[in-house]
Amino acid sequence: MNIIVCVKHVPDTEAVIKPHPDGSGIALEGSNYVLNPYDEYAVEEAIRIKEANADATITVITVGPDDATKSLRTAIAMGADDAIHLNDPAFLETDSQGIATILAAAIRPLPYDLILCGKQAVDNDCAQVGAALAELLGIPGISVITELSVETGKATAHRELEGATEIIECTLPALFTAQKGLNEPRYPALPMIMKAKRKEIKTLDASALGLSPGDFAPRSRRLKVSSPPPRQAGRVLEGKVSEVVTEVVRLIREEAKIL
Repeated sequence: MNIIVCVKHVPDTEAVIKPHPDGSGIALEGSNYVLNPYDEYAVEEAIRIKEANADATITVITVGPDDATKSLRTAIAMGADDAIHLNDPAFLETDSQGIATILAAAIRPLPYDLILCGKQAVDNDCAQVGAALAELLGIPGISVITELSVETGKATAHRELEGATEIIECTLPALFTAQKGLNEPRYPALPMIMKAKRKEIKTLDASALGLSPGDFAPRSRRLKVSSPPPRQAGRVLEGKVSEVVTEVVRLIREEAKIL
């Protein structure tokens, strides 16, 4: 069984978030970057499937700048076998659809039975790449799973709904995006960390993938990033219940303009 895990190198969730003064984006200079937390669940699930299938192999793939290899090596230290780094300056200007297009170009030539992704990246929170990638590859795509079992030629996944659990069965190859609760990601052991540092990582740019800039040109554009307005102080209304209710309705209608 050949398993592919798509991961992303993202700012640490403890990073201080501040917009650039000109509103062009987020100022993250000097921030620590890590393997996307939701992708950790995807890597862990791939490793567990590999442990149950002696012939399984895991390849992790990321689209990102030079230092994105750090997250690839984290996945290798956890137990992945190989890594592919899709690195081209032009890739940094694209959006979720473009990232899915780049990933699809890299994955198509590879043998694969199962593709795993995190349900979303914690930096942009778009939750679009997994679904778009499944569509581009023409395979089933099941999002936000909390349980997965794989058999010969098919898989069964669970995902949580409000007050219920949905159980979905599909044929392989298929793509699944991991939700918190799917498993508990392991901490890499020191020997595995040292081994990951020596592992050769394959790097591919746009030309190696047979892509031109127009193939992954962004379809969306960020206009401005700004901090939310300061929260106003609360107000305490006193008086009879009927008077307070009347005042609340007036405030909602005339000041908040919700009604």
